[in-house]
Amino acid sequence: MTGRFPIEDVTPSVSCGRYPSKAVVGELVPISAVSYREGHNALGVNVVWRGPHGESEPFTRLEPGEPGLDQWHAVIKPDRVGRWTFTIEAFDDPYQTWRNAVTKKIGAGQGLEDLANDLAEGAGLLDLAAKIVPNADEERVREAAAALRDDERSLFNRVALALDLEELLWHNPVRQLVTTTRSYVIWVDRQRALYSSWYEFFPRSEGAEVGPDATPVKHGTFATAAGRIPAVAAMGFDVLYLPPIHPIGRINRKGRNNTLVPRPEDVGSPWAIGAEEGGHDAIHPELGTPEDFRAFIKTAADNGLEIAMDLALQAAPDHPWVKSHPEWFTTRADGTIAYAENPPKKYQDIYPLNWDNDPKGLREEVLRVVLHWVGEGVKIFRVDNPHTKALSFWQWCIAKVKAVEPDVLFLAEAFTRPAMMNGLGKVGFTQSYTYFTWRTTAGEMREYMTQLKASIDWMRPNFWPNTPDILHETLQHGGPPMFKIRTVLASMLSPSWGMYAGLELFEHVARPGSEELIDNEKYELKPRDWAAAEKAGRSLAPYITRLNEIRRENPALHWLRNIEFHDIDNNELLCWSKRDAETGNTVLVICSFDSQDVQWGNTTINMPALGMDWHERFDVVDQITGASYEWGQHNAVRIDPFVEPAHVFVVRPRR
Repeated sequence: MTGRFPIEDVTPSVSCGRYPSKAVVGELVPISAVSYREGHNALGVNVVWRGPHGESEPFTRLEPGEPGLDQWHAVIKPDRVGRWTFTIEAFDDPYQTWRNAVTKKIGAGQGLEDLANDLAEGAGLLDLAAKIVPNADEERVREAAAALRDDERSLFNRVALALDLEELLWHNPVRQLVTTTRSYVIWVDRQRALYSSWYEFFPRSEGAEVGPDATPVKHGTFATAAGRIPAVAAMGFDVLYLPPIHPIGRINRKGRNNTLVPRPEDVGSPWAIGAEEGGHDAIHPELGTPEDFRAFIKTAADNGLEIAMDLALQAAPDHPWVKSHPEWFTTRADGTIAYAENPPKKYQDIYPLNWDNDPKGLREEVLRVVLHWVGEGVKIFRVDNPHTKALSFWQWCIAKVKAVEPDVLFLAEAFTRPAMMNGLGKVGFTQSYTYFTWRTTAGEMREYMTQLKASIDWMRPNFWPNTPDILHETLQHGGPPMFKIRTVLASMLSPSWGMYAGLELFEHVARPGSEELIDNEKYELKPRDWAAAEKAGRSLAPYITRLNEIRRENPALHWLRNIEFHDIDNNELLCWSKRDAETGNTVLVICSFDSQDVQWGNTTINMPALGMDWHERFDVVDQITGASYEWGQHNAVRIDPFVEPAHVFVVRPRR
């Protein structure tokens, strides 16, 4: 409590305001608080919000919520990238108090004599209001004050003009006894921080040639990889994510399928960063030169794609840091440097960094590396295993980078404990990988999405059906319909989604006993004949293209706060909708989780979530098949996964 009136439970507030909350340009950000007062006098609540340079935004009053709960709500819409602030103010509203009293007294039969003091007090109140309202409304308020003082008028004629000022004085109130909260921070990113479609490929595989047993014959380059960019853009992606592009260590290099004994020609894992050619600020010489990389970025930009770079803070045994800064690593009892382990997995080709021996020197070097690539035109970083580094470092580093270039975005690749994943979001990560891959039933997905919606102020999800490390058993055994199912779920549930190259070719064979693809591209060149697969009908690319088109065409799919789930009486089916509050655009999706059998279900639609009354009828148009239906609150649905495993409807109200 900070003043005359209590103000409690302010949102958005992350960890009681310890961290900034998140939003993007153009997002409708809900503001709420609980505030109340003694007695029967009227209370008003407003939010004061300021832009990145301290400039005040328009006066925004909070509306009362459900009666009896003393909750107040408003929506703000930031329009610039940067650090925004807001405070909540509660105040005595004498006009609302006066108006409530007068209408009750007149309703109770009181006349002019009974209301003499009320009329005089109201006139004085309107004298104050005339100094507050916009110039165009000043005369109207003064006329109402004069009417209250006019003894020649009837009671109705004296009060009518004053009572009609309710809306004007709601938005331009006389405020007394103002109570103000502390300041809360919202960091506002560009829209791609929330809404994006990612595609991952290895540049070294594009244009590569291999012989028997994937023996490298020709290494791909930035120039050859640029030839793949138009096809990625044609599928509707707007972010092209590259694994590390740096020199790869030769000491303890891994061979095919993560073997410990490589062949001399094996290319190694890009995440084993560093060799005599350089470290994190260098480019693998077989990929090309810095000029080639700049040309690659330009080609991507010309095709509407932004490059995301992998930021993997670890080193190969022959990384230059190992010699120049051995204190940045952990030395074992026998004098050797510890390599990375996550039992039973061993990464002999990678040395983790030790963040405690020389924290200042190490963090300054990492900041230098990140800003180097920002200077080269990279504005998105996918950060490898950020949960193995101190959160205090990330909070410092991300803030430093954004102080130089506010448009830089960071995706946290962390599949770990919920508290840590949430913590990474709180300290500044723009987006986060999630547990999406392992939510394989409709009930699990609905529960998980409810959790993510509740955490949107600090953790934005990015859904990936697959990665080079992850090939879930649902994709291993579910057949082509499951590839469609997981792609629909990723792209329609989350504003941001991504996929690793090969998903469109239904790559589904795992290394025995693992969740990784066999012949993993992390350890070998893997050229693919994309055109032949699509020509033969063995590609999911046209389907993926259509899903990304649907996302672009429907602003409802650009947000997460607007997701609503609807009941359906079959546990194999999930039904949800998204509605854009500004345009009214509404998308309704019913997706099966069963890739083998036909499923029937009966929906119970929450009609207000679609912007309609319970009795209304509406049309739905399937964006995949083009079929249309007349629907209402209750509808029967049949989904055959071998025809289409999901309906993606656009809702058309019948008006």
